[in-house]
Amino acid sequence: MQFESEINGKMLSVSIKPDTSTARVNDLEMPYQLIRQDNGRLLFRTGTKIYKIDNITIENQQVSFTINGAHVESTVKDEQELLLEKLGFASSAKHSAGNILAPMPGKILDILITAGDEISAGQPLLILEAMKMENEIKAVSDGIIGALHVKKGDNVEKNQTLLEINPRG
Repeated sequence: MQFESEINGKMLSVSIKPDTSTARVNDLEMPYQLIRQDNGRLLFRTGTKIYKIDNITIENQQVSFTINGAHVESTVKDEQELLLEKLGFASSAKHSAGNILAPMPGKILDILITAGDEISAGQPLLILEAMKMENEIKAVSDGIIGALHVKKGDNVEKNQTLLEINPRG
């Protein structure tokens, strides 16, 4: 899994290999172990050091947490977002309430909502298959699903309107 993270203005390239329990942060490769505790805390161990991670909140690309009691805020891009950037496609996060556009050509594998549904920012709306990868298209704002312009099995082009989100109220 590939990620890019910005913490306090510093960019980090992160590659995680769960099968070998190794991670690479920039040019430093390290073994790691991630332990989930019943109270919601994560313990991150690398070498002889253990870090306590608590208070994790995720909203779109913004991730905040405390590590050993120190508050950290980060912007994180996952593999899909990095691939879209590399290929020059706009991320669906750039679209707000209104029309949700296809970020790339592909095929609609599943539609997870129906017209009239109330949705929240970050909620999965549909699954778009592109380049043999399943891409979850998420809501970027709260609202109510208006018109659906696609159905399961449809092939779509980049920037084709997939659905409309109407503001609440």
